[in-house]
Amino acid sequence: MPAGADAEASLLIERQADRVIATLNRPHKRNAIDQATIDALHLLCAELEAIPRTLILTGAGGVFAAGADIAELRERRAADALRGINAHAFVRLAELPMPVIAAIDGYALGGGAELAYAADIRIATPSLAMGNPETGLGILAAAGASWRLKEIVGDARAIELLLTGRTVKAEEALDIGLVSAIHESADLLPAAHAIADRIARNDPAASIATKRVFRAPRDRHPAVDLEAQAELFESPEKFRRMTDFLERRDR
Repeated sequence: MPAGADAEASLLIERQADRVIATLNRPHKRNAIDQATIDALHLLCAELEAIPRTLILTGAGGVFAAGADIAELRERRAADALRGINAHAFVRLAELPMPVIAAIDGYALGGGAELAYAADIRIATPSLAMGNPETGLGILAAAGASWRLKEIVGDARAIELLLTGRTVKAEEALDIGLVSAIHESADLLPAAHAIADRIARNDPAASIATKRVFRAPRDRHPAVDLEAQAELFESPEKFRRMTDFLERRDR
């Protein structure tokens, strides 16, 4: 295990100065998301809320997450649905201050797809198989797909995918903007780190503000943009970076 990594039952966590890499780690269950995974995600979110860093989220064994754990899901009743077990964890993940990058290899189905939809940036491999087959199991995709998917690919495409439950492969996912890039499996994590490297070169406060403003409701614009910009305009880091830029230009 890499230095700075912790092993949890369902999640492997590697901590670096400017990022955290979290690997879904139930390969014998194709990384199906169980209660232990959700508990580990909440603990990780608490850490990243306190000390904001970019999060790279991926899966072990050539799979992102093949869905929620059906054995657990079958036993859940109405009260469990109203608790929003997965939904609240994925909302918390989506609302982390710094960007979340999902590096998706192979299956991302059901709850696994919804976990990926909660990320800010999604990249994948040619073996990607992504979709929401929940209606075939007598339930709906209630952990974010019903509102996040249409924000990603548009209403018409999203409702077709949700009602048919069909699986989207890599080329189509890239075509419709479900993912932003396709990389071979060996290159997937390096590509995610390259994105994190690029983010790390920017001002963290500006990155946090950009994510917050981007996710604000439409009726909050342009006020939310201007409020965030007003704070950044007064920051010492803005003056330092702009001075550096002007001095480099004048050389």
